[in-house]
Amino acid sequence: MSKKKANVQVNEFDEKLSASMSFFEKHKKAILYGGGTALLIIIAILFIHQYVIVPRNIKANESIFYAEQAFMEGNYEKALNGDGENMGFLAVIDEYGRTKAGNIACLYAAKCYAATEKYQEAIDMIDKFDNCGDEMISPAAIALKGNCYAELGENEKAADLLLKAAKKADNNTISPVCLLQAGQIYQSLGQNDKALDCYKQIKSKYMQNSIYYEIDKYIEAVQ
Repeated sequence: MSKKKANVQVNEFDEKLSASMSFFEKHKKAILYGGGTALLIIIAILFIHQYVIVPRNIKANESIFYAEQAFMEGNYEKALNGDGENMGFLAVIDEYGRTKAGNIACLYAAKCYAATEKYQEAIDMIDKFDNCGDEMISPAAIALKGNCYAELGENEKAADLLLKAAKKADNNTISPVCLLQAGQIYQSLGQNDKALDCYKQIKSKYMQNSIYYEIDKYIEAVQ
């Protein structure tokens, strides 16, 4: 990790420490007369954050770098398992599973498994991924899971997940792709009414995606 990123994390701690000390000064009497336990808890939390969580997150971010590079190069085996000297995603998950880097490593690992047609392993890894609340990453994880179920022939489950991903994202990047995929699955199942609903959502809501300009042919096919 760069020194700049490390400094950002340390600065965030300094800000929290200053805020906590200001809170203590403001409410000193209440805290002291109400018992020293509250103050001890605050100190313990700040100590753990500074000397355990911050260094651990920094180490996790450094450890995932090689696996990310291997992934970008399409070397999914090394991305998953490392090269003997550098950690792969699986080792990062085992060692730093409770950090942000460890969490995102679960999604990377799932993509590696999906790329090598190990779809159940990909699904299992996505289940370990903790929804991070990001409007792109979390819906993408749900969509990936849906695509894996589609590859396994579990089409109803796949379509449901793709619709969930589209709704959660609600943006012009992910949603139209998921809706188109769900529509095609419903169409293959002979459920043209559901397929039509997916296509109409693209037509009415996601005009900034290139799929919009082709959606009429899909609508015509199921009407």
